[in-house]
This record gives sequence, structure tokens and C-alpha cells, in this order.
Amino acid sequence: MEKLLGEFSFGLFIWHSLLFIALVLLLKKFAWKPILNAVNEREQGIVDALASAEAAKKEMENLTADNEKLLKEARVERDAMMKEAREIKAKMIADAKDEAKIEGDKMISNAQAAIQSEKKSAIAEIKNQVASLSLDIAEKVVKGELSNKDKQLKLVETMLDDAKLN
Repeated sequence: MEKLLGEFSFGLFIWHSLLFIALVLLLKKFAWKPILNAVNEREQGIVDALASAEAAKKEMENLTADNEKLLKEARVERDAMMKEAREIKAKMIADAKDEAKIEGDKMISNAQAAIQSEKKSAIAEIKNQVASLSLDIAEKVVKGELSNKDKQLKLVETMLDDAKLN
């Protein structure tokens, strides 16, 4: 250190100081402003990017909340539609059952009426056949009874006796 102090030149120190100050001034004028501007722009870009990232994050949260809300509304609407469809299905089935019961009752009623009509018709036909057969039998019996004179007289006497008794 003594060697440095012994060789110290005051003029050289001033020149070095002047050159250093000139170099600092030149760097300040031509280098520091552009470097600081670049650093400030970079810092502002980073701040803007962080702000837009934060805004995008909030927007995504809002979209997610909106999506959840829409999804819940869609589920509620779907459930309401399913309930309405089930009610319509049940109503259609009940209406079809009622209609089928009415049609069945009507068919049974018509069948019963047809059966009654056929029954009356059959009974009338049987009565007609019985009457016809009775007349045929009576005719044959009367012919057989009236074919001989003794039987005729006997029949007349029997009828007179029966008439007197009543």
C-alpha cells in the first residue's frame, strides 16, 4: 500500500476521474435510458400479463360458476320434463284403460243384448215347433180316434162326462 501512495500521481487521478465521469455521463445518456426503458417496459409487460392472467382466472371462475348454474338449470328442466312425461304417460295409460273398459262394457252389453235377442228368437222358434208338433200329434190322435164309430161315441161320452164334472 505504501508503494501505491508513493507512486500516486495527482494528475493521473484527475484524468482517470474525468474519464470515468465522462464514461458515466455517456453511459447515462446513451445506455442507461434505453436499458432502464427496456427494463421498465419488461416490468410493465410482466405486470400487464399478471393482471390479464388474474382477469382470465376471474373470468374462468365466472364461466365455471355460470356453467354450473346452467348445468343445474338444465338438470332441473330435465327433471321437470321427465316428471311431465311420466305424468303424460300415466294419464295416457289411464285414459286407454278407461276407454278399453268402456269399449269392453259396451261390447259385453251388446253381446248380452244379442244373446237375449237370440234367446227370445230361439224360444219363439221352439214354441212354434212345439205348437206345430202338438197340432200334428193332435191331428193324428183325433184322426185315429175318429176313424171308427165306436171310438167316436166313446170320446163324445167321455167329453160330456168331463164337461158335466167341471
